[in-house]
Amino acid sequence: MPTSVCPECDEEVFVDAESEQGDRVACDECGSRLVIVGLDPIEMDLYEESEPDDPTEDEEGLEAYGYDKAGY
Repeated sequence: MPTSVCPECDEEVFVDAESEQGDRVACDECGSRLVIVGLDPIEMDLYEESEPDDPTEDEEGLEAYGYDKAGY
């Protein structure tokens, strides 16, 4: 089973042999969410969710459109 190193805690992280670039995994040691950025060798980076494309998908966007957090 291929391995890489967690960029947060430097512990070994096992990945599935079928993993592809862009797949997400979690470090069993520290719980960090990681994304596979390279395959030969396996390289990982911390996964950061991108901002939503639609401003109404987050609470601040809803308020900008005159809605409260409940969507009214």
